[in-house]
Amino acid sequence: MTSNGTDFERTPGGAVLMNGNKLRDELIANLRQKVEADGNPEICLATVLVGDDKPSQLYVKSKGKKAVEAGLQSRHVGLAATSTQAEVEAAVAELVADPTVHGILVQLPLPDGLDPEPVLDMIPPAKDVDGLTERSMGRLVRGKPGHVPCTPLGVMRLLDRYGVETTGKRAVVVGRSTLVGLPQVLLLGRKGVDTTVTLAHSRTTDLVAVCQEADIIIAAAGSAKMITANHVKPGAAVIDVGVSRTEAGIVGDVDFETVQAIAGHITPMPGGTGPMTIACLMENTYAAYYMANPR
Repeated sequence: MTSNGTDFERTPGGAVLMNGNKLRDELIANLRQKVEADGNPEICLATVLVGDDKPSQLYVKSKGKKAVEAGLQSRHVGLAATSTQAEVEAAVAELVADPTVHGILVQLPLPDGLDPEPVLDMIPPAKDVDGLTERSMGRLVRGKPGHVPCTPLGVMRLLDRYGVETTGKRAVVVGRSTLVGLPQVLLLGRKGVDTTVTLAHSRTTDLVAVCQEADIIIAAAGSAKMITANHVKPGAAVIDVGVSRTEAGIVGDVDFETVQAIAGHITPMPGGTGPMTIACLMENTYAAYYMANPR
């Protein structure tokens, strides 16, 4: 892939490979340049991890590393799996009250017995850099300033960077979670993006026929390889957000090997939307600093 965006990597079947690792690195480098141009203000992202779940530990560690690469500060709060609801909420309350912390991310899922909703509700919209609270979602619905959930925002960055046309096109979002599916529908339907969006899910009748009408398919149901070549019309852009852990390793919602021979654009798994989630988290943290410190 060249920097001018006219010569992209392609799969063996000829689809443009939407490389999230490369785009993440571009965005992180650009963000560092902005931070340096601003005089290196102390912009802090705080992460909270409860318990010792290995994938969550690796994910939080990666977030901290990328924050430093972007010129941001990383603060981590680790709590034992035996922590009480009150202890978790007290840790988050301390970060909320700290003016030197600009973004707060509580790594989910929490251990069994802990309710994430009261914890997330404590985070004010300006510091909700994950964009997951009901107030942040309400701002997205109303079109008010706020932080957009990082994964669907990363999908939009990929579509833009790889030249996938959205205006007047049809998109199908498979999956209706508040983390990805619902905000993704809102982002695609915004003015300026102007996509006609269908929200599909596991109970959609004849999902194959629904997907075959789409110019863009975003698979976010968490069902391993559910999107096959039969679902995809030639030339469509296929974005894989789903993650399933199988005996063969981590797989996505898209059967990459068969779909890449038909699609016009496709994300790999891993290396597609996952890295973009982290890049957009850093962008949101940068924006959070200027919400607290208007220029």
